[in-house]
Amino acid sequence: MPADELLTRQMPHSLEAEQAVLGSMLIDAECIKDVMDKLQPEDFYIRQNRDIFETIYTMFSYSRPVDGVTVAEEMQKNGTFDELTTKNYLVQLMEVTPTSANVMEYVAIVRSKALLRSLAKAAGDVLAMVQEGVGEAQSVLEAAEQRIYAIRRGRSAQDMVPVGQIIKPVLDQINDMAASKTGLSGLSSGFSGLDQKIHGLNRSDLILLAARPGMGKPSFALIIALNVATQQHDKAVAVFSLEMSKEQLVTRLLSSEGLVENGRLTNGRLSASDWGKLTQAARTIKQTDIRIDDNPLLTVADMNAKCRRIDNLGLVVIDYLQLMTSSGGKSYAGENRQQAVSDISRMLKIMAKELNVPVICLSQLSRANEKREDKRPMLSDLRESGAIEQDADIVIFLYREDYYKDDTENQNIAECIVAKNRHGERCKLPLRWMPEYTTFSTVEMRFDEE
Repeated sequence: MPADELLTRQMPHSLEAEQAVLGSMLIDAECIKDVMDKLQPEDFYIRQNRDIFETIYTMFSYSRPVDGVTVAEEMQKNGTFDELTTKNYLVQLMEVTPTSANVMEYVAIVRSKALLRSLAKAAGDVLAMVQEGVGEAQSVLEAAEQRIYAIRRGRSAQDMVPVGQIIKPVLDQINDMAASKTGLSGLSSGFSGLDQKIHGLNRSDLILLAARPGMGKPSFALIIALNVATQQHDKAVAVFSLEMSKEQLVTRLLSSEGLVENGRLTNGRLSASDWGKLTQAARTIKQTDIRIDDNPLLTVADMNAKCRRIDNLGLVVIDYLQLMTSSGGKSYAGENRQQAVSDISRMLKIMAKELNVPVICLSQLSRANEKREDKRPMLSDLRESGAIEQDADIVIFLYREDYYKDDTENQNIAECIVAKNRHGERCKLPLRWMPEYTTFSTVEMRFDEE
């Protein structure tokens, strides 16, 4: 059958299942919360059914009673009530549904038909792009992949969402924070002071971790990755290392987790106690779901595609921005370096939103701070492009005074500088740097605010 003929046929749907879901909700308000977790108004093919569900959805979000009478009255208020048909139809829905016991079975049917319709629409969009010659094969492939991924996540990549549908998830999030011992809206980084300022690692956030070479950026990012993976056993962490090999990364993880000197792991001269700590560290790390990819030629699109295949993804770490390649697979070290960095930065933010997870991306700083008396990094030190600062939700700098001053009293003390924070105030936090273990820890020390 020709593709155009296929796409013009009646789209998949089940009138009976849609009616059974609505009828169950009208006769048994207790099942509404379960249905709301699985369905959206656009999952209903029949317009009248969609209007009724949307009305119930809004009423439930505001904790208002739901039954045939209240729904009819609400539909009259919002202009979706038809005097000739709606009232009788609501009565019919309740009459054809004797019990709500099987409501989740009906929900599964409605959801399945909605997914098939979404697939058909996505296929039609991709087919149109191919026939119209829009973009190269790679761009069409990425567009197709994005549409399929949006369907897998249960949402359309293009649909606009009424604000009433967003209220309930936001209220649920606030309630979860209120009930949580941490009071964080996102995942804990393992550093309590940092968590309090940025409210944890929040979904869809692009977090830029920047510093001059030698400050310990990869180590800090790895500790956060390990903390997330060990504290949230149901969450996977994806680590993309464009600089170090996967073996080097795991060696650092073993050193920091087991507090075994990195030098001894490198030369193999371990004591009996070292072996004991190493074995325990290996056991802890093995129980986590940390995925490592050390391919140095990955593009943002490649990373995005790999992450989409990971179930229960919680965090993405990328080391580091200046080594990334453009979508065409070419390094951006050429003439359009600044534009390429801007594009990569923007794609990283889009990836964070699409995956709905925090993305930590490491970045090198320019040498501008070397010319200043105060070597602390500033936002203007970000290399190549101001777009990096613009796209990032949070910018964190690492700075160690002892790197520049041998006689400083702040030996092995690092400053974690939150220079940009969309969730709160900027600040400076102290960390203890343990170079022998390539790790950081908290320290009771106060820095003056800038």
